[in-house]
Amino acid sequence: MIRAGTALVDITPPAGLALSGFAARSEPALGAHDSLTVRAVVLEDTALLVADVIGLDGDMARRIREQCVLPADNVIVAALHSHGGPVSMTGRLSQHADTAYLEHLEAACVHAINKAASSTRPARLTAGWGIDPGVARNRRHADGMIDPSLPVLRIHDAAGGPIAVITAYACHPVVLGADNRLWTADYPHYARERLEAAHPGAMALFLTGCAGDANTGHSAHASISLAPSTYRSFESAQAYGERIAAAACQADEAPLGEHVSVANHILHLSFERRETETPEALAERWYRERETADPARAALLNHWIAWATETAGRPLEPIEARVSVLNWGGVPIVALPGEIFAETALQIRQKMSRDPGFVIGFAEDNPGYIPPESEYAFGGYEVDEAHRYYGLPATFTAGSAEALAEAAITLLSRRT
Repeated sequence: MIRAGTALVDITPPAGLALSGFAARSEPALGAHDSLTVRAVVLEDTALLVADVIGLDGDMARRIREQCVLPADNVIVAALHSHGGPVSMTGRLSQHADTAYLEHLEAACVHAINKAASSTRPARLTAGWGIDPGVARNRRHADGMIDPSLPVLRIHDAAGGPIAVITAYACHPVVLGADNRLWTADYPHYARERLEAAHPGAMALFLTGCAGDANTGHSAHASISLAPSTYRSFESAQAYGERIAAAACQADEAPLGEHVSVANHILHLSFERRETETPEALAERWYRERETADPARAALLNHWIAWATETAGRPLEPIEARVSVLNWGGVPIVALPGEIFAETALQIRQKMSRDPGFVIGFAEDNPGYIPPESEYAFGGYEVDEAHRYYGLPATFTAGSAEALAEAAITLLSRRT
């Protein structure tokens, strides 16, 4: 039998730190609705970790991999991408990070991997497909494509008892809006609770799929508001999370093999400027607009003005991107950086077998949205605006998502 171990480490910040994820929100956290965690699963000498933050930058992810007891190339470090967590990336999302918290987060991730590695025991794997929970909606196009896949991987001990249950779904953890000021993992919190209740003794690991253009039905611009909403509430998050978990619980359990491997590919993504006005002209226009804007819009414009004056003129230097493929008993886990769209996930899935497989985003690094080339003609927040909030000088060059997909497909073709 192979060996598997799990670990869960609490990373809930204190009240008073800045929340990350909404440009319209400027007030700090009041406390916690649910605990934020780092969760790690180790299988042989490989590991998969997810932190309940909006993203990790590539430098921190690399340090985590290099500091843990496992080979650095064998570890995937991902973020849940909840918009109810703290600032977790230096120089990203237009907010200043708390240095002490970043150090705590990094140490917690290393500790989780090491703890999971030290607790491994004989295990066997099963996998299946959950039914489509029907939660995700394409937020850019009516009836646009989504990735409805709900793979489920279960890890059992030698006696058949549950060790872990792993699932992934491509829907932004952004049910709660900018008015929320409580730490929360959003709907995945409820999904994990339901999964753990259905698998007593197991740790649930929820992975966020390629959800760059998918949420529960609102546009990105709808989040530029501080108004409360009954639709974007903890009650809604609970309903969605439990619905996803219930669908995952219906997955069958086909036994898997004992082969474990990992492969990685590093590539570099370039940028292209899409603004037609100079940064100086943009800043002046946004200064004028801010004079009469409502508070939420004014907060957004503050970020854009800062971008125009501090970031827009930076050289367009390519950024490193890491694509990874874990093979756990025959189940592939494809991990991509950034906010990836459904089209890219489906492009990869076309080259995968019909057996259960994972395609996730927000892994290793979260430098922002990486849209497929087909989306550039439509513009919008994800293509033309989000790079300002992410602290990038420009949009990723068209074709970047396709390059990531091809790298993943190549790794999959080499999988043994």
